[in-house]
Amino acid sequence: MTLCAGLCGFAAYGWRRRVPLPVVLAALAIVAGVAYRLWLLRHDAPPTNSDEATMGLAALHIAQGRHLPVWFYGQAYMGTLEAYLAAPLFALAGPSVLALRMPTLALYALFLVLSWRLTRRLGGEPWYALLVVAFLALGSDRVVKNQLIAGGGYPELNPAGVALALLTVGLCAGRSATRSTPGRAGRSRARPASGRASPAPGVIGADPDAGARLPRWAAWGLVSGLMLWVDPLVLPYVLTTGAVLVARRRRELAARAGPVVAGALLLGAAPMLLDSLRHGRNPLAAILDASGGEAATWGERLYGGLVLGPPLGMGFCSPGHCADWQLWWAVAFPALLLLGTAVAWRALRTPIPATPPASPPPGAVAADLGHLPFGRDGKRPRPGQPESGDDERRVSAAVRLALLAGAAAVLLAYTVSSAAGRTPVESARYLSCLAVATPALLWPLWRAARRGIVRGVGQGDTGVESEDVGRARHRAPSGASRAARVGAIAVLAAVLGTATAATADAIGTVPAVQAEADRHRALVDALDGLGVRHVRGGYWTCNRLTFESGENVACAVVDDELRPGLDRWPAYRRVVAADPDAAWVAPVGSPLAATLDRRLDPNRGLLDRPLDPRRGTLDVVAVDGWRIYLPRH
Repeated sequence: MTLCAGLCGFAAYGWRRRVPLPVVLAALAIVAGVAYRLWLLRHDAPPTNSDEATMGLAALHIAQGRHLPVWFYGQAYMGTLEAYLAAPLFALAGPSVLALRMPTLALYALFLVLSWRLTRRLGGEPWYALLVVAFLALGSDRVVKNQLIAGGGYPELNPAGVALALLTVGLCAGRSATRSTPGRAGRSRARPASGRASPAPGVIGADPDAGARLPRWAAWGLVSGLMLWVDPLVLPYVLTTGAVLVARRRRELAARAGPVVAGALLLGAAPMLLDSLRHGRNPLAAILDASGGEAATWGERLYGGLVLGPPLGMGFCSPGHCADWQLWWAVAFPALLLLGTAVAWRALRTPIPATPPASPPPGAVAADLGHLPFGRDGKRPRPGQPESGDDERRVSAAVRLALLAGAAAVLLAYTVSSAAGRTPVESARYLSCLAVATPALLWPLWRAARRGIVRGVGQGDTGVESEDVGRARHRAPSGASRAARVGAIAVLAAVLGTATAATADAIGTVPAVQAEADRHRALVDALDGLGVRHVRGGYWTCNRLTFESGENVACAVVDDELRPGLDRWPAYRRVVAADPDAAWVAPVGSPLAATLDRRLDPNRGLLDRPLDPRRGTLDVVAVDGWRIYLPRH
């Protein structure tokens, strides 16, 4: 009730202050998306696991000053930025899953705000930006796991990708050191803006705004470097937006901007680079080795990557699986990629009309203004100069093309990997950064549908119609145009409807997730009550148990046959091995519990084959959902 009253009060305030309605609604959507995820966190959803607990242990060690890890424990790739973000909270409030996830929740809120801003900068109307934010505010099971679980890399991907695109728009828009004039075959060619000789390539003085853009260049390089360290899954967006910057601002890059970008990128990637130099490691080789394993057939890869991948990765599926009716997005996604690419390419290749020569307004000084695209009055473009709006539209088209190319590269890289065929449901997390391309992906649908939408909502917050919408009002739509509009509206409605259904399914799993978390807390309390400090258990038990007990319980990993398993922090195994009274912990019904039960005599509790030569008997303590095996003295 309090949240509802606050949202209604915010809407009323916006109405009184004459804030445009779509802006108010977008703000409400952002608040609702964050509130929904905060509610999930308060109810122990999405479920945590030992991988997230490993990041929590790293954050705990950082907060205590015991260790400053570069990589996720137990491997030489995937940086620990999430641990460093959570460490101050651990120092203030102690370790907990909620404290570990508060930075990821903040990253999600940043993603929504940046997505709104990016959509507007790419030429999207406020109503379209509202549509994008509303879609991203929804959250299926797979989506909220990617956004909230601090398991390494995924929560940072989307805000970083959108930030790179937004910085690219800001760096490419505005004044340029050259101006375009019509060339042959309708193309544009660059020539100096004045009759004087062109300035030497790389001279920043050719653009008075170049120096002011240096902080943005540094931010672009820093974000790129951080992501190379944290998780290279966003690398396709780094490359595509970087290509736009090279094409549009190569003179700046050849001058001061280039060293600034390189220095900031090295700074962001410094933990990775210093560790590689110190230990002689190759992070790329480590990633390639981790992606190996049992190979999948091409049929399995294509099905997992192209059929299951897009619906799972973008939030159209129920928890843990995709129903047949939810797979329609597998067809729509590549179609929208192709359509959006065609629309952006056409806009990019359309010649920019030059302003015809005109008599200067009264009082204007007729003087050669060098590279400046405007006259002394600051309002009228100089003769032969492109309108700034036309140039910004081309920048928007270039960045949309970069986003779509990045999304296509992400999907292609995932499809050719064995993970797409072996574990398509769980591995769909590798496609989480497809959401970065949402403003470009849905744009063709909005273009086709907005005639009817514009008629319904008026002129929006600007009071000015776009040129193509204005022309559309003066000509009767054809049958094909009406069909395209209806089809586009239907697809947009299906996008929101399917994502909403998947979100509702995710909410439906919360009681079961919370019950499982309660059982795990009961296990921690039982071990504390029994005075147990050292245990052995499975991989998905150990680090979670150690983290949630605040390291009061140290756990060594064993496999289902009681052989040593993967200990991401080797110190725990050494401590457990030194304790002859170490216990065993296994979930009820698990293969590990079955193995331990088979070694017990049901009448006397004697081991058929002793687990420890010094101990021959065990006592079993049952906790809700768990079995604790204690050595008998």
